[in-house]
Amino acid sequence: MKKLLTSAIALAAMTAGAQAADELTLQLKWVTQAQFGGYYVALEKGFYEAADLDVTIKPGGPDVAPVQVLLGGGADVMVDWMPSALAARENGAPVVNIAQPFKASGMMLTCLKESGITGPEDFAGKTLGVWFYGNEYPFLSWMSQLGLSTEGGDDGVEVLKQGFNVDPLLQKQAACISTMTYNEYWQVIDAGISADDLITFKYEDQGVATLEDGLYVLESTLEDDAMKDKLARFVAASMEGWKWAEQNPEEAAMIVLEYDETGAQTEGHQIRMMGEVAKLTAGSNGALDPVDYARTVASLMSGGSDPVITAEPTGAFTTEITDMAMK
Repeated sequence: MKKLLTSAIALAAMTAGAQAADELTLQLKWVTQAQFGGYYVALEKGFYEAADLDVTIKPGGPDVAPVQVLLGGGADVMVDWMPSALAARENGAPVVNIAQPFKASGMMLTCLKESGITGPEDFAGKTLGVWFYGNEYPFLSWMSQLGLSTEGGDDGVEVLKQGFNVDPLLQKQAACISTMTYNEYWQVIDAGISADDLITFKYEDQGVATLEDGLYVLESTLEDDAMKDKLARFVAASMEGWKWAEQNPEEAAMIVLEYDETGAQTEGHQIRMMGEVAKLTAGSNGALDPVDYARTVASLMSGGSDPVITAEPTGAFTTEITDMAMK
């Protein structure tokens, strides 16, 4: 079992009289799992050490709000979804995207075929499970674009506030639930429901995908040239970790398991998750694609009378850090 508070490699170097590496703390969006494999690989394989960094990785969870951790000084960088980050920014949190390791979205609705749903046009009148705590924004944007109220009724959908599990589908409390391609969908399969009995709607396929798992800092962090240099080294080493994980998903999953202090994760699930996550980071060099950003913003602003964000963001991202990282 490995401790995340301090890199053992950095401690050894300090003990030997070497100059202390630059400290940096990363706050994850969720618990330790292969969704964040690239960061754990960079830590374990010495990519951060080679960049003269002593990185602390703080797991998230249902009671952890990454934006609040960042605002409170508990981390230098956070992993967050862009809808959540942009909504927080509009509400006064000065968060800025500095890199985008995830190129594609893994979010989807997974539905029981027996519910009679064959396409989005069949959602009306149905109960749909939705994650909240900042994860609801892509869903709300999609429903707005479909012209469906989220207040229930024959012309709308009934929103069931879904816990971070798949129980509402297993217990048939909802026709569809929110799932990720790399996680909850497979929990449904592992629970004994055949893929033939399910129909899925990937946000990517529906044209409503928004960016997930980007790296964010506070605006004030970018006012310090030394900090910008540190962030550039962090992004470069992290992307080295992600590319290694894409090529070695099984070993990357085993590295993640070593850092799971809860013991809750299983080998088979993490290996499968790492393989699916690799599909989402494929093609990314860490730089935010302006087209992907524009699509996300357009999706979040297209909610009619109730959009996720009400104005075009300004200063919500910078390419300076990835430009430095790729030099």
